[in-house]
Amino acid sequence: MPSLVPTTDEGRIYELCVLYPYPLPQKEEQEVLKAVEHIFEDAQAKLISKDSWGRRGLAYAIRGSTEGCYVIYHYEVDPEKIREIDEAIRITPNVLRHLLIKPPKGYEVVKFSEQFKNWQKSKEEGDQRNAAAAEEKLRKQVADRAKRQAKRVEEEKKVKKETEAPKKPLSEGALEEEISKLISDDEINL
Repeated sequence: MPSLVPTTDEGRIYELCVLYPYPLPQKEEQEVLKAVEHIFEDAQAKLISKDSWGRRGLAYAIRGSTEGCYVIYHYEVDPEKIREIDEAIRITPNVLRHLLIKPPKGYEVVKFSEQFKNWQKSKEEGDQRNAAAAEEKLRKQVADRAKRQAKRVEEEKKVKKETEAPKKPLSEGALEEEISKLISDDEINL
């Protein structure tokens, strides 16, 4: 992380946030950033860091743009030149908004773009872990259901065997006796 300690007695550290419209052709985008950097070069400022945040949605439309690109600069510059730098940035074409501040003491420069990439990577890893856990849970549910179904089929086979126990064939005399009972029954309606 860059140091936010001025290298000269008359210099101070300033943070600049520049917002320009999206979409902007690549050539115009580079011209905007070069114009901003040129303003600081003219003021003999020293660039400490530059962090491009990229495209973000805006809370409200600015000059017809609902999305914009952000770039954060940290410069060491003479405080007497800040007013003219601010005025020059204000009239720079394609700069929707800008904010030039003096960070508080103990402020550390943290690259948002790097942190965002790390966050995305950890989020993807977390999503992959969650997907694997959900898939494993689903496999277990399918296996449990198959076991229950196999057990139910076995029980049904067992019950079927018990209820369909083979009947002993009737002897010839017993068969004649059964037939005569049926024939002598008066309540049979044919």
